[in-house]
This record gives sequence, structure tokens and C-alpha cells, in this order.
Amino acid sequence: MADITRRLGWRHLRGAPTAHVRHHRSGKLAHDGPGLSFWFRSLSAALSEVPVDDRELAMTFHARTVDFQDVTVQATVTYRISDPAVAAARLDFSIDPDTGIWRSAPLEQLGTLLTETAQQHALDVLARTSLASALVDGVTSVRERVAAGLAAEPRLPATGIEIVAVRVVALRPEPEVERALRTPAREQIQQEADRATYERRAVAVERERTIAENELASQIELARREEQLVEQRGTNTRREAEETAAADKVRAEAEASRSVRLAEAEAARSVKLAEAEAAKQVRLADAEAQRTERLTLAEAARTVRLAEAEAARSVRLAHAEAQAAREVGEARAQAQAAWLRVHADVDVATLHALTGTRLAENLPHIDSVTISPDVLTGLLSRLGAGERE
Repeated sequence: MADITRRLGWRHLRGAPTAHVRHHRSGKLAHDGPGLSFWFRSLSAALSEVPVDDRELAMTFHARTVDFQDVTVQATVTYRISDPAVAAARLDFSIDPDTGIWRSAPLEQLGTLLTETAQQHALDVLARTSLASALVDGVTSVRERVAAGLAAEPRLPATGIEIVAVRVVALRPEPEVERALRTPAREQIQQEADRATYERRAVAVERERTIAENELASQIELARREEQLVEQRGTNTRREAEETAAADKVRAEAEASRSVRLAEAEAARSVKLAEAEAAKQVRLADAEAQRTERLTLAEAARTVRLAEAEAARSVRLAHAEAQAAREVGEARAQAQAAWLRVHADVDVATLHALTGTRLAENLPHIDSVTISPDVLTGLLSRLGAGERE
């Protein structure tokens, strides 16, 4: 679409490189070509814009085969307007001078023309073709027939249209017919799949049998090798025991020899130590005997001195004790004489009382005294007789 702007009653048009613009002013051609840019007055200008780029026209239509089956054809036609002047003269490509929009729908007219023309040729070729042939070779035959028909159509060059390419995308029957046509192939494919499954199962069973036989053979071989391994282990164990016994014997002999050498060395060392210890003990005994003798002599001299000192002390103590005993005896004798002199004139009852007092002082401690009636009667009688006297 052209870009039109307004300036003080004038209009400016700027076209695209893919649009062919024709400008008539007062019935005369003023501008003609793609990608133009010019000023014009809207009251005296007649403008038309023809696209010159390649355009795709997709079409879908139904057709009937010779066996009365309905098919759907999907095709695409690529075309271009090769002669814009002829196309502008045959179709209404005029645009509004104020907005630049087409006044009519020229491209729809071209689409209708191309669709009807292509459909006519496709229907013609499919009407003489069976459904099976149409599904197998229909795409190629329809494409070639439509391309040839459009190339031979006289109206298209007269309108300035050039066909670039024709493509038939698909040719499909009705869904029910398509499912019915797919059924034999699907069944055949299913049969092939079942046969492949059975063959695979047979191969699997054969392989499982082979695997089982191989496993059995492997187990037999493994058992045989385990038997060999047990025998070899027994042989190795026996050999190891023999070698261990021989090594232990050698080790024991070496240990015994080493022990004998150590014992001999230890005995020689012990003898040397005993001799050294005996010599040391002799020296110590001699020294101790000399020391003991010196101590004995010193102790004897000390004992003699102590005995002499003790004898002298005993003699002095004996003299002193004798002197003291003599003095004490004399003092006691004097005291006894004085006591006798004092008590010589005392009556008998007083003496008895003093005797009882002394006796009581020298008796042990008495907690209680029991006096029988007989003793009490006798004492009272004596007291009474004494008072009478």
C-alpha cells in the first residue's frame, strides 16, 4: 500500500519497490513505474497500484474420481503480475488519493480466477482416474495437468498474469474411506509384526536353550575346575605345611643353638660375676670382721667403763640407803617409843577404839555392812556393862 501525505492541498505519494504505480493526470499518463515518489493534486489525479512481487495462493477443493469417491485436493499456485499496465487496464487496481487503499478487491478477483481455472483442470483429470491410482500417482498428474492448463489459459496472459509454480500438497479421500484403505495395510503390517514376534520368540527360546546349555556346560566345567582347585589347594596346603614344618625345624634348631650359645655366654658371665661377687664378699667380710673387731673392742672398753661407773654408783647408793635406813629406823624407833609412852597411861577401851580406827583405815572399801541381831545384842550388852562399871 502506498504512503500518501497531505501538504497545503497537495498530496505526496511514496510507493514501495514491489508496487507498480500509474498516475494519470487529466487523462494523460504522468508517472508509471515501481517505487515512485511524487506530488499530485487529488482532484485531477487517477492513481492505480499494481503489486509486482511473487504471491502465494493456497486453494482447497473437492473432486470425484471415476469410482465415485470424493477426494480433497490441497494445492498452492505461485504467480506474479508481469504486465502491470495490462493488469491495471483489465482489473480495478485504483487507489484512494487520500488514503492509498484500493477502492475494490483486485487480488480476490485474481484468486478466484486462478482457483477456478486450476480446479477445472484438476476435476477433469481426477474424473478419469480411480481412487487407488489417484492416491498413488494423483499428486503428480494433478500438478502437471494444472500447470499445463494454467500455462495454456489465454485469459491469464491477457490479464498480465504469469504462473511461476504449481504445487499439490496433498490428495486425501474421505476419513471413512481412508480408514478402510488403511485396514489391509494395517492388517498386513500387524501380520508382519506378529510373524516377527513369533520369530523373535522362537529365536529367544532357541537362545535361551543355548544359554541354558552353555550355563550347564559352564557349571560342569566350573565343578571340574573346583575339584581341581580343591586338589591343588590340598597339595598347596600340604606343601605349605611341609615347608612350614621344615622352616619351624630350622628355626627351632637355630633357636636351640642360639639358646645354647646364650646359656654358655650367660653361664660364663654368671661365673665371672660369681667370682667377682665372691671376691667382693671376701673383701667385704674382711672389712666387716675388722670393723666388728674394732667395734667389739670399743664396746668392751665402754662396757668396762660403764660397769665400773655403775658399781661406784651402786656402792654410793647402798651407803646412802643404809644411812637413810638407819636414820629412818632410829626415827621410827623413837616415834614408837614415844607412842608407847603416850598410850601407856590410856585405858583399854580407848586402845580398843584406836585399834578399830587403825583397822578401819587399813581395811578395803566397804559399800554396806549387815549387822545381825545377835551381834547387835552382844554389842549393846557390852556397852551397857561398860557404862555400869
